[in-house]
Amino acid sequence: MPEGPGSTGELSRRLGTSDAVVVGLGSMVGAGVFTVFAPAAAAAGPAVLLSLGLAAVVAFCNATSSARLAVRYPSSGGTYVYGRERLSPFWGYLAGWGFVVGKTASAAAMALTVGLYAWPEHAHAVAVAAVVLLTAVNYVGVQRSVQLTKAVVALVLLVLAGVVAVCLTSGRAPGTAPLTGGGGAGGVLQAAGLLFFAFAGYARIATLAEEVRDPARTVRVAVPLALGLTLLVYLAVGAAVLTVLGGGLATSGAPLADAVTAAGHGPWVPVVRVAAAVAALGALLGVILGISRTTLAMARDGHLPSALAAVHPRFGVPHRAELAVGAVVAVVAAVADVRAVIGFSSFAVLVYYAVTNASAWTLRPDEGRPPRVVPVVGFAGCLALAFSVPAGSLVAGAAVLAAGALVHAVRRRSRRP
Repeated sequence: MPEGPGSTGELSRRLGTSDAVVVGLGSMVGAGVFTVFAPAAAAAGPAVLLSLGLAAVVAFCNATSSARLAVRYPSSGGTYVYGRERLSPFWGYLAGWGFVVGKTASAAAMALTVGLYAWPEHAHAVAVAAVVLLTAVNYVGVQRSVQLTKAVVALVLLVLAGVVAVCLTSGRAPGTAPLTGGGGAGGVLQAAGLLFFAFAGYARIATLAEEVRDPARTVRVAVPLALGLTLLVYLAVGAAVLTVLGGGLATSGAPLADAVTAAGHGPWVPVVRVAAAVAALGALLGVILGISRTTLAMARDGHLPSALAAVHPRFGVPHRAELAVGAVVAVVAAVADVRAVIGFSSFAVLVYYAVTNASAWTLRPDEGRPPRVVPVVGFAGCLALAFSVPAGSLVAGAAVLAAGALVHAVRRRSRRP
């Protein structure tokens, strides 16, 4: 009898290039575009678009390094696998730990964004319900997840195009002061670190490498394409809201909704709120996919309980990892604050990508090594942005990584004869 998709413990390769691009877009064009411009503008002032460009450069280097490594190692786990194979088991473990913890916080922030836009008075309850719903969607197969993501991406891009059009054609609202202030070079770096939160979704493509057809071509094409399209969307939206809100952008709680109101298109506000909730759902869907796949890879190697490595015999997904991740994200979403976790998530994920670039540096030319400048700029950029996030996020992120390193050391010592 032929074996089912999960009978060997391997995931099924069912996704094509367009599917991978959609997963990346759904993860990047999500909660970030509706929330992150305000704190970034408060940090960088009128240089906020410069910070966006800086974040995009670092993201491009990370994406290129990720794509080359994913082609070399087309299995679930992303930089957890790359660091383990190219550097050492410790660096792979630390990257995986940082990714799972940082992205769990990120997923909670996205779930809370759904609640804040859909039903602000009961944001936490809505957030938990959203996590439960999307965990169920992921449980029944990655193809169904991609189909839902395609619908989400189409709706959100359509609404964002409408927001940009009404803002750029209306002129600045009367009495809106220009955006001023900012913390100089430090503020630009801090804003870039916060804006990186919105770009990090391209990692979903790499962590799904075990589930795409022809990964050598698919991942290499899909990663930069998804990133480039996202940058164009972010530049357009950032310019539009900055033009209309000016100084009000730094203090806005819902920048896009406030922008269409200031532009004289109040009836657009409900549409923007619905799109924000839907976009956050799409991003949350992709993030849960990525966390569960890294959890699967770490469980396979014994760094997490081996039960989490199980693959469903019918649906071909790591169903126990999906359920465990969904449960943890739901608990965090029930108690967390959306702004508090953005900087924390950015720090942990930037450290993750620093390991990615260090791993890419070790590739030989015959293994698809990127130009040397790419991992160098990516590594330096990741560290610079990571240590520029707000102090509270920096301390919390460093403490969590240190705790992970301590656990690894204790486990390794306990295994010695």
